[in-house]
Amino acid sequence: MRPLTAVLPALALLATAALPGSAAAADPAPAVTRVADTQLDSQAIYFVSYDGLVNNNSFQKNGLLTYRGFQYAAWYTADRTAVVGRRALGAASWQTVRLPHRLTVNDSHNVISMGLSRADGRLHLNMDSHSDGFFYVKSAAGLMDDPAGRAWNSGQFGAVQTSLDGLPLTSQFTYPQFVATPEGRLQLSYRVGVSGNGRNALAEYDGTKWTALGEWAGSTGTYTSEHGSSTARNMYLHGIDYGADGRLHAFFTWREQNSAVMCNGGGLTNHDTGYVYSSDRGRTWRTAAGAVVGTTGGADQVIVGDAGTVVDALNPDHSLMNQESQATDSAGLPHAIISYVPGRFGQCTANYVADRTANGRAFHLFKNAAGTWKKTEIPVAPGSTQRTRLVLDRYDNAYAVMPYGRIVAASKASGYTDWKTLFDGAGLNAFGEVVVDETRIAQDGVLSFMYQQKSSGTTPSAIRVIDFRLPS
Repeated sequence: MRPLTAVLPALALLATAALPGSAAAADPAPAVTRVADTQLDSQAIYFVSYDGLVNNNSFQKNGLLTYRGFQYAAWYTADRTAVVGRRALGAASWQTVRLPHRLTVNDSHNVISMGLSRADGRLHLNMDSHSDGFFYVKSAAGLMDDPAGRAWNSGQFGAVQTSLDGLPLTSQFTYPQFVATPEGRLQLSYRVGVSGNGRNALAEYDGTKWTALGEWAGSTGTYTSEHGSSTARNMYLHGIDYGADGRLHAFFTWREQNSAVMCNGGGLTNHDTGYVYSSDRGRTWRTAAGAVVGTTGGADQVIVGDAGTVVDALNPDHSLMNQESQATDSAGLPHAIISYVPGRFGQCTANYVADRTANGRAFHLFKNAAGTWKKTEIPVAPGSTQRTRLVLDRYDNAYAVMPYGRIVAASKASGYTDWKTLFDGAGLNAFGEVVVDETRIAQDGVLSFMYQQKSSGTTPSAIRVIDFRLPS
């Protein structure tokens, strides 16, 4: 038998190790350290449309993209030409290529979105579309796999097309979003139809050809509020992203066609925050509880009124913003930012621009490990009609990049309740929304976003990329 004097120190050691936080240091709190601010273009195109800029609509996916040590950006320059740039991470200067396409109309929806197909190392760009046709171009195979060894010039890009390598999609095409599947295919999410009467659809590229997977969110059904009814609508996505578990996650809000559902015609017909996911690469859609509510390309689509899809209910009287933001954490749990005018400021927005600017608030909504949806108001007013972007660091701390380039954050340890401002945007002179590089944080721990400086009328202005180091 061991002497008691030998056993007691060992027991004390075990007890100490079992104390919370004693075995290892606690995860760091959210923090940002500004490390660089580089210029893409001193003369980017500038016009305000739908309260936004065509180069900095935060919903474009991806206006910034990082892969294998290089970062890529896309924008329209002063003469309307589409430009794509790249730099080695940490470099102060960008290499640029002018593509053979010019922006057709002054419409801020006509953004440039980029995607990467890892199967063949190509960069894909979709440009210039709002409820009409689109323009598509892709790079040579392997360009993204060996950036240091490949020239960056127009010869690396193919012709501009009005189809996906011969695959037509729809004559009413809007909101392209590229998303890479876990095995390296590339999917394209887009809307068929128009605002208030549209459907969401997917196409997929396997490294050799594009295939139309079909529509998955429908416009049919009747929605009735306390004011009136509507029989047509569209689903606006807050994003579409694969999580660590391989699920494809999508938060959304509905926009009704008939303004009779609102208390006042000056508001927005957007209502409710919904959520669905797919475990089979976007072929079948389920509620958070796992019930099937839609099949891509099938007769059964996700529609308004599908039981279990609404995770935060709100009527159309609060100017709920569409296409805000979402992310998934390291456990594959979904998070979103939504914004609207809370009821404490009144139960009817009569002018969504004025009311959102004065009284709009952003909220962090997420599903916790127990399967419960939690929502916290971010105690920093956006002061804008515009959108906030959400990103998570390696410790699952949350960062909300607000209009004008402000960064507020909350820790996972607090249950995302300790929101505070980390960067107030001073000195940026940013117009409003910013485009966040969703792909970079996982690669080098840097929060990077593109912003355009304020101007007036149609006077071009500088477009820049700013970088912040996050906790490592």
